Amino acid sequence: MRGLTDAGPTAARGTFQAVITAMAVLAALGLFAAACATGGTGARDEGPAHADAVAGAAASPVISPSATPDRVDAVKLVKEDPKVSAEVKRELKPCVGDAYPVDVSYGDLTGGSASDVVVNVLTCGDAVGVGSYVYREQSGRYTDVFRAEEPPVYAEIDRGDLVVTKQVYKKSDPVTSPSGENVITYRWASDRFTEEYRTHSEYGNAVGGEPTAEPESN
Repeated sequence: MRGLTDAGPTAARGTFQAVITAMAVLAALGLFAAACATGGTGARDEGPAHADAVAGAAASPVISPSATPDRVDAVKLVKEDPKVSAEVKRELKPCVGDAYPVDVSYGDLTGGSASDVVVNVLTCGDAVGVGSYVYREQSGRYTDVFRAEEPPVYAEIDRGDLVVTKQVYKKSDPVTSPSGENVITYRWASDRFTEEYRTHSEYGNAVGGEPTAEPESN
């Protein structure tokens, strides 16, 4: 299980392109299996790998201010969720042994009495994010209150907000080299997540390969 801190996703997004090359090396060395946690609490992302997912695989989860969250069976949550697409469920199978390609984080997103659970489902071969979900505890069970299933996609917690990164491809782009990314920030409003703002970044237009970000109107 990997954890996400409240330091913000800016640094991770700035290293997307460098991680593209690193993922090929990691795959060759067989390190991806170590990043997937046993029993459905591991981590990784699709296309160009999400840098946080690699660096934070062994880190502690984000902790709710009120209490340490109970560990959940993320694989079971997704497989038994009727809102999850059949395509995502087909991807949710062990990569090596009983290591599932999921990334699980805990944090306070909805103001509930228990920590919310963010689950990213990834592919085994190239760690592409195929689905991102938020589960909220309601009446003793976890309920799906957010989902994004347009790969490549990756969700994380940033200072109490839900931040979803979607990589953008032009027709000629290979899967390892997207042209840019959209980063969308959501905030919980009463009973659902609403979009607060988004930015679009083009890769390769800034010094050192950093993406050039510009806000987009809703």
